[in-house]
Amino acid sequence: MKEVNQSAVPEFVLLGLGHSQDAQVLLFMLFLVVYVTTIIGNMVIMILVLTDSHLHSPMYFFLANLSFVDMWLSSVTTPKMIKDFLTENKDISFEGCMCQILFVHFVGGGEMVLLVVMAYDCYVAICKPLHYSTIMGLQRCTGLGVTSWVVGFVHSIVQLVPNMQLPFFGPREIDNFFCDIPLIIKLACLDTYCLEVLVNIDSGAITVTCFVLLLIHIYDSHRQTF
Repeated sequence: MKEVNQSAVPEFVLLGLGHSQDAQVLLFMLFLVVYVTTIIGNMVIMILVLTDSHLHSPMYFFLANLSFVDMWLSSVTTPKMIKDFLTENKDISFEGCMCQILFVHFVGGGEMVLLVVMAYDCYVAICKPLHYSTIMGLQRCTGLGVTSWVVGFVHSIVQLVPNMQLPFFGPREIDNFFCDIPLIIKLACLDTYCLEVLVNIDSGAITVTCFVLLLIHIYDSHRQTF
């Protein structure tokens, strides 16, 4: 398979969430308010954690990281969607589509791991309170935070690279407001069964692993508490 994508489709068309003008205006106002509120709320949390010395603890360190991740996850697709509500041209370039795929899975995968890390932090605080400050030191917290980003990056690369190699010569309409991998794969001009299996295995692996780790933390917390 060649390194460079041979797609003849320079851009895709995002069909969005609605088609009537009234619905577009209503959705524009709704999502604009939600997006601005999300950005401001997460920024306030990060500023408070950074500036208030009383909040310089592992729990708030991870909370600030979660706010940062949530802010960027919201910014990957929402601004484009909001703009498209008021424009007839809803095209997105092939490169822009691949960037959306990269950052959605990068930030989304990192957020899932970060939630598990926060569950681990709560587990240590509940089950080992006397050793909490020793276990959750700065080095451990930093390592766990970096791990979440590394896992998210690896997950996104596994999702992105095969899709960049797909040939697109026919349909280019995506029935969504952002570039979703299953819909992108359906537009490719070849049999994508193996790629669909790979995508599902990768997504399922990170999701199931995070879920199982959360269940383990919850079970151990209840067992040692009661």
